[in-house]
Amino acid sequence: MGEIMEFNGFTKEGVEFLKELKNNNSKEWFLNHRYIWERAILEPNKAFIKDMGETLQILVPTINALPKVGGSLFRIYRDTRFSKDKTTMKSKIGLLFWQGNSHRMQSSSFYIHYDEKEYFVAAGIRNFKPPLLKVYREYIKDERNKEALHVELEKLKDLGYLLPEPKYKRVPKGFDKDDKYSYLSRFGAMYAYKVFSIDDIFFTQELLDRLFRIYSDMFELQKWVYEMQIGLNRKNLPNITF
Repeated sequence: MGEIMEFNGFTKEGVEFLKELKNNNSKEWFLNHRYIWERAILEPNKAFIKDMGETLQILVPTINALPKVGGSLFRIYRDTRFSKDKTTMKSKIGLLFWQGNSHRMQSSSFYIHYDEKEYFVAAGIRNFKPPLLKVYREYIKDERNKEALHVELEKLKDLGYLLPEPKYKRVPKGFDKDDKYSYLSRFGAMYAYKVFSIDDIFFTQELLDRLFRIYSDMFELQKWVYEMQIGLNRKNLPNITF
Protein backbone atom coordinates (compact mmCIF):
# COMPACT_ATOMS: atom_id res chain seq x y z
CA MET A 1 0.00 0.00 0.00
CA GLY A 2 3.06 2.23 0.14
CA GLU A 3 2.14 4.77 2.82
CA ILE A 4 2.52 4.57 6.59
CA MET A 5 -0.57 3.06 8.18
CA GLU A 6 -1.91 3.95 11.62
CA PHE A 7 -3.91 0.74 11.92
CA ASN A 8 -1.98 -2.24 13.25
CA GLY A 9 -4.89 -4.61 13.75
CA PHE A 10 -7.79 -4.82 16.14
CA THR A 11 -6.89 -5.70 19.71
CA LYS A 12 -7.28 -8.82 21.78
CA GLU A 13 -8.14 -6.57 24.70
CA GLY A 14 -11.01 -5.16 22.64
CA VAL A 15 -12.34 -8.62 21.81
CA GLU A 16 -12.17 -9.57 25.49
CA PHE A 17 -14.00 -6.33 26.34
CA LEU A 18 -16.85 -7.29 24.00
CA LYS A 19 -17.06 -10.71 25.63
CA GLU A 20 -17.29 -9.12 29.06
CA LEU A 21 -19.84 -6.58 27.83
CA LYS A 22 -22.02 -9.38 26.50
CA ASN A 23 -22.04 -10.94 29.97
CA ASN A 24 -22.46 -7.62 31.81
CA ASN A 25 -24.80 -5.73 29.53
CA SER A 26 -25.60 -2.54 31.41
CA LYS A 27 -24.85 1.15 31.10
CA GLU A 28 -23.33 1.12 34.59
CA TRP A 29 -20.83 -1.63 33.72
CA PHE A 30 -19.92 0.10 30.47
CA LEU A 31 -19.29 3.46 32.15
CA ASN A 32 -17.10 1.79 34.76
CA HIS A 33 -15.03 0.21 31.97
CA ARG A 34 -15.28 2.99 29.40
CA TYR A 35 -11.54 3.62 29.61
CA ILE A 36 -10.98 0.13 28.14
CA TRP A 37 -13.45 0.83 25.34
CA GLU A 38 -11.66 4.07 24.48
CA ARG A 39 -8.21 2.45 24.48
CA ALA A 40 -8.94 -0.99 23.05
CA ILE A 41 -11.82 -0.27 20.66
CA LEU A 42 -12.30 3.43 19.91
CA GLU A 43 -8.66 4.23 19.11
CA PRO A 44 -7.92 1.22 16.83
CA ASN A 45 -11.30 1.57 15.13
CA LYS A 46 -10.63 5.21 14.30
CA ALA A 47 -7.26 4.19 12.85
CA PHE A 48 -8.97 1.42 10.85
CA ILE A 49 -11.55 3.83 9.44
CA LYS A 50 -8.84 6.27 8.36
CA ASP A 51 -6.62 3.66 6.70
CA MET A 52 -9.37 1.50 5.20
CA GLY A 53 -11.16 4.62 3.98
CA GLU A 54 -8.05 5.89 2.22
CA THR A 55 -7.49 2.47 0.67
CA LEU A 56 -11.09 2.26 -0.54
CA GLN A 57 -10.58 5.51 -2.45
CA ILE A 58 -8.86 3.31 -5.02
CA LEU A 59 -12.29 1.85 -5.77
CA VAL A 60 -14.52 4.81 -4.88
CA PRO A 61 -12.66 8.16 -4.73
CA THR A 62 -15.64 9.83 -3.02
CA ILE A 63 -16.18 7.17 -0.34
CA ASN A 64 -17.43 8.47 3.01
CA ALA A 65 -15.07 7.41 5.82
CA LEU A 66 -15.69 9.39 9.00
CA PRO A 67 -13.52 8.22 11.94
CA LYS A 68 -15.98 8.99 14.70
CA VAL A 69 -18.92 7.47 16.57
CA GLY A 70 -22.08 8.16 14.58
CA GLY A 71 -20.01 8.44 11.39
CA SER A 72 -18.36 5.29 10.10
CA LEU A 73 -18.35 3.78 13.60
CA PHE A 74 -21.74 2.71 14.89
CA ARG A 75 -22.85 3.74 18.36
CA ILE A 76 -22.48 1.13 21.07
CA TYR A 77 -25.72 2.15 22.78
CA ARG A 78 -28.67 0.30 21.30
CA ASP A 79 -31.80 2.19 20.24
CA THR A 80 -34.25 -0.26 21.77
CA ARG A 81 -37.23 1.56 20.22
CA PHE A 82 -36.48 -0.04 16.86
CA SER A 83 -34.83 -3.29 17.90
CA LYS A 84 -36.15 -6.68 18.91
CA ASP A 85 -33.05 -6.96 21.10
CA LYS A 86 -33.77 -4.89 24.22
CA THR A 87 -30.33 -5.12 25.79
CA THR A 88 -28.84 -1.71 26.51
CA MET A 89 -25.50 -2.12 24.78
CA LYS A 90 -24.36 -3.70 21.53
CA SER A 91 -21.77 -6.43 22.01
CA LYS A 92 -20.52 -6.09 18.43
CA ILE A 93 -18.75 -3.26 16.66
CA GLY A 94 -20.04 -2.06 13.28
CA LEU A 95 -18.10 0.02 10.74
CA LEU A 96 -19.44 1.42 7.47
CA PHE A 97 -17.96 3.19 4.43
CA TRP A 98 -20.71 4.54 2.18
CA GLN A 99 -21.03 6.24 -1.19
CA GLY A 100 -23.26 9.20 -1.94
CA ASN A 101 -25.25 11.78 -0.01
CA SER A 102 -28.19 9.65 1.13
CA HIS A 103 -28.56 8.32 4.66
CA ARG A 104 -25.63 5.99 5.31
CA MET A 105 -27.89 2.99 5.98
CA GLN A 106 -29.66 3.45 2.66
CA SER A 107 -26.47 4.01 0.70
CA SER A 108 -24.34 1.49 -1.12
CA SER A 109 -21.47 0.69 1.21
CA PHE A 110 -18.60 -1.48 2.33
CA TYR A 111 -19.22 -2.86 5.80
CA ILE A 112 -17.68 -4.90 8.60
CA HIS A 113 -18.87 -5.85 12.06
CA TYR A 114 -17.21 -8.01 14.66
CA ASP A 115 -17.86 -9.50 18.08
CA GLU A 116 -15.81 -11.75 20.34
CA LYS A 117 -16.08 -14.73 17.97
CA GLU A 118 -16.25 -13.65 14.32
CA TYR A 119 -16.26 -10.84 11.81
CA PHE A 120 -18.76 -10.25 9.01
CA VAL A 121 -17.64 -8.48 5.82
CA ALA A 122 -20.15 -7.19 3.25
CA ALA A 123 -20.84 -4.75 0.42
CA GLY A 124 -24.15 -3.35 -0.82
CA ILE A 125 -27.19 -2.35 1.26
CA ARG A 126 -28.30 -4.68 4.03
CA ASN A 127 -31.93 -3.55 4.27
CA PHE A 128 -34.18 -1.63 1.90
CA LYS A 129 -36.62 0.71 3.59
CA PRO A 130 -39.89 1.11 1.63
CA PRO A 131 -38.78 4.08 -0.54
CA LEU A 132 -35.60 2.30 -1.60
CA LEU A 133 -37.38 -1.01 -2.07
CA LYS A 134 -39.65 0.82 -4.53
CA VAL A 135 -36.59 2.17 -6.35
CA TYR A 136 -34.99 -1.28 -6.47
CA ARG A 137 -38.08 -2.93 -7.91
CA GLU A 138 -38.46 -0.28 -10.57
CA TYR A 139 -34.80 -0.56 -11.47
CA ILE A 140 -34.84 -4.32 -12.01
CA LYS A 141 -37.77 -4.03 -14.40
CA ASP A 142 -35.16 -2.93 -16.93
CA GLU A 143 -33.79 -6.00 -18.71
CA ARG A 144 -30.20 -4.79 -18.71
CA ASN A 145 -30.22 -3.96 -15.02
CA LYS A 146 -31.63 -7.27 -13.84
CA GLU A 147 -29.39 -9.28 -16.15
CA ALA A 148 -26.31 -7.40 -14.94
CA LEU A 149 -27.31 -8.03 -11.31
CA HIS A 150 -27.92 -11.73 -11.95
CA VAL A 151 -24.53 -12.13 -13.63
CA GLU A 152 -22.76 -10.39 -10.76
CA LEU A 153 -24.51 -12.47 -8.10
CA GLU A 154 -23.58 -15.67 -9.90
CA LYS A 155 -19.96 -14.53 -10.12
CA LEU A 156 -19.82 -13.78 -6.41
CA LYS A 157 -21.36 -17.13 -5.53
CA ASP A 158 -18.72 -18.84 -7.68
CA LEU A 159 -16.06 -16.99 -5.69
CA GLY A 160 -17.49 -18.38 -2.46
CA TYR A 161 -19.38 -15.33 -1.21
CA LEU A 162 -22.80 -15.55 0.39
CA LEU A 163 -26.03 -13.71 -0.41
CA PRO A 164 -29.02 -12.86 1.79
CA GLU A 165 -32.09 -15.03 1.61
CA PRO A 166 -35.01 -13.48 -0.33
CA LYS A 167 -37.22 -11.62 2.15
CA TYR A 168 -40.51 -12.20 0.33
CA LYS A 169 -42.02 -15.59 -0.42
CA ARG A 170 -43.91 -14.49 -3.48
CA VAL A 171 -43.01 -12.53 -6.58
CA PRO A 172 -44.58 -9.07 -6.06
CA LYS A 173 -47.23 -7.54 -8.26
CA GLY A 174 -45.87 -6.15 -11.50
CA PHE A 175 -43.38 -8.99 -12.10
CA ASP A 176 -43.73 -12.09 -14.22
CA LYS A 177 -43.12 -15.11 -11.98
CA ASP A 178 -42.05 -17.11 -15.04
CA ASP A 179 -39.26 -14.68 -15.88
CA LYS A 180 -35.88 -16.28 -15.11
CA TYR A 181 -34.84 -13.18 -13.17
CA SER A 182 -38.07 -12.89 -11.17
CA TYR A 183 -36.32 -14.21 -8.05
CA LEU A 184 -34.55 -10.85 -7.80
CA SER A 185 -37.85 -9.13 -7.01
CA ARG A 186 -38.18 -11.10 -3.78
CA PHE A 187 -35.14 -9.55 -2.14
CA GLY A 188 -35.52 -6.93 0.57
CA ALA A 189 -31.82 -6.06 0.45
CA MET A 190 -28.92 -6.45 -1.92
CA TYR A 191 -25.46 -7.32 -0.68
CA ALA A 192 -22.84 -10.05 -0.61
CA TYR A 193 -20.95 -11.14 2.47
CA LYS A 194 -18.40 -13.45 4.02
CA VAL A 195 -17.90 -14.47 7.65
CA PHE A 196 -14.59 -15.26 9.34
CA SER A 197 -13.81 -16.59 12.78
CA ILE A 198 -11.57 -14.25 14.75
CA ASP A 199 -8.08 -15.26 13.62
CA ASP A 200 -4.49 -14.05 13.83
CA ILE A 201 -4.91 -11.77 10.81
CA PHE A 202 -7.66 -9.85 12.65
CA PHE A 203 -5.00 -8.54 15.03
CA THR A 204 -2.58 -7.37 12.33
CA GLN A 205 -2.28 -4.74 9.62
CA GLU A 206 -2.69 -7.57 7.12
CA LEU A 207 -6.43 -7.38 7.77
CA LEU A 208 -6.54 -4.27 5.56
CA ASP A 209 -5.22 -6.28 2.62
CA ARG A 210 -7.67 -9.12 3.21
CA LEU A 211 -10.62 -6.76 3.36
CA PHE A 212 -9.52 -4.80 0.33
CA ARG A 213 -9.33 -8.00 -1.72
CA ILE A 214 -12.85 -8.89 -0.61
CA TYR A 215 -14.22 -5.42 -1.27
CA SER A 216 -12.55 -5.48 -4.69
CA ASP A 217 -14.32 -8.75 -5.47
CA MET A 218 -17.60 -7.17 -4.39
CA PHE A 219 -17.01 -3.82 -6.06
CA GLU A 220 -19.14 -4.46 -9.15
CA LEU A 221 -22.10 -5.33 -6.92
CA GLN A 222 -21.49 -2.28 -4.74
CA LYS A 223 -21.36 -0.15 -7.89
CA TRP A 224 -24.56 -1.72 -9.24
CA VAL A 225 -26.35 -0.94 -5.98
CA TYR A 226 -25.08 2.64 -6.02
CA GLU A 227 -26.19 3.16 -9.61
CA MET A 228 -29.59 1.69 -8.71
CA GLN A 229 -29.81 4.02 -5.74
CA ILE A 230 -29.23 7.14 -7.82
CA GLY A 231 -30.32 5.97 -11.28
CA LEU A 232 -34.05 6.41 -10.97
CA ASN A 233 -33.65 9.84 -9.39
CA ARG A 234 -32.18 11.00 -12.68
CA LYS A 235 -35.52 10.20 -14.27
CA ASN A 236 -37.25 12.47 -11.74
CA LEU A 237 -39.65 9.84 -10.51
CA PRO A 238 -42.14 11.31 -8.02
CA ASN A 239 -42.21 10.45 -4.30
CA ILE A 240 -38.82 8.72 -4.24
CA THR A 241 -37.04 10.01 -1.15
CA PHE A 242 -34.47 8.68 1.24
